[in-house]
Amino acid sequence: MTAIKDIFISYGDYVSEFFLSTLNPDSRLFLGFLFTSLAVAYILYVRRSRGTGFFRFLFPRSVWDHPTAWLDVRYFFFHSLFGKFFVAILTATAFAFGVQYGIGGAENLDILQAAGPESSILRLFLTLVAFAVLLLASDFSAFLIHYLQHKIPFLWQFHKVHHCGEVMHPLSNFREHPIDNFTYGLVGGLFAGFAFGLFIGALGYRPTMPEIMGYSIAGLAFNSAAYSLRHSHIWLKWPGVWSKVFGSPAHHHIHHSRHPDHLDKNFAFMLPIWDVLFKTYEMPEDNRDVEFGIVEDSSDLNSCINLYVIPFRDAYRVLKSGKKANPAFRVETESTL
Repeated sequence: MTAIKDIFISYGDYVSEFFLSTLNPDSRLFLGFLFTSLAVAYILYVRRSRGTGFFRFLFPRSVWDHPTAWLDVRYFFFHSLFGKFFVAILTATAFAFGVQYGIGGAENLDILQAAGPESSILRLFLTLVAFAVLLLASDFSAFLIHYLQHKIPFLWQFHKVHHCGEVMHPLSNFREHPIDNFTYGLVGGLFAGFAFGLFIGALGYRPTMPEIMGYSIAGLAFNSAAYSLRHSHIWLKWPGVWSKVFGSPAHHHIHHSRHPDHLDKNFAFMLPIWDVLFKTYEMPEDNRDVEFGIVEDSSDLNSCINLYVIPFRDAYRVLKSGKKANPAFRVETESTL
């Protein structure tokens, strides 16, 4: 009974945090991040579409007359208040386990409390190195999981929930199946935690990560860089080589496009260098060929319940058929579009 009570208390805290997410810099819906995206959108409006009205530029009828736009709004509340609660706990637990095994087991946990070197310069250097290790490990694990979600038919049945919308707006970011969240939370948490644990074990103490007012500096930087435009109709690419260094909204638009040239491209989240290294990077000059959605029929993914249930049905069919790899989507697409 105590355990059940603790779960209800934790859920109550989670719901309270959810409805206050616009005030929390840990949330991508933080007002500060929304404001930076709005400011960037206004600059783009002035440069590209002045005269149409800024409100119409932000909320075009071509997006909001589409049924999947409003499905995303409903699903945002449905999924956030149900499926994501347990995934948040799982991610933190997986990371902690990863760190523990990375440092060599529970018997070495005292390393986490050990003092660092006396030299402030050396401590700063090691802190920056630790920050880079954690960032690279986390981002690469996310890239790898994302790549496998597209390449393994069983995983794709769940990940296609995120891709099936034919229009996008900021809440489309949260159109994710619980199995997708579970995969990222478990595998990504373990991988990043293990890499960080190995580094801590080698150092003999745990460096403090660079933060601003208690929040990750990497998260603040990434989410402040017009993050909300990643899932939107507004095209924005960084100039020159910067598009290959730091993820832009355009980078993610290409990933969501079902045009033949864009399929299975741009899997990276924060650092597109993974796409460059694994030859999955694609960045056209403009978005004239971008068309959101998937090449297969997604007409039954038309309600919050179906977005949860249908992928299980399709995943069972994949297991029953014994598919080992995704079919040649490129061939299907050429005949579909």
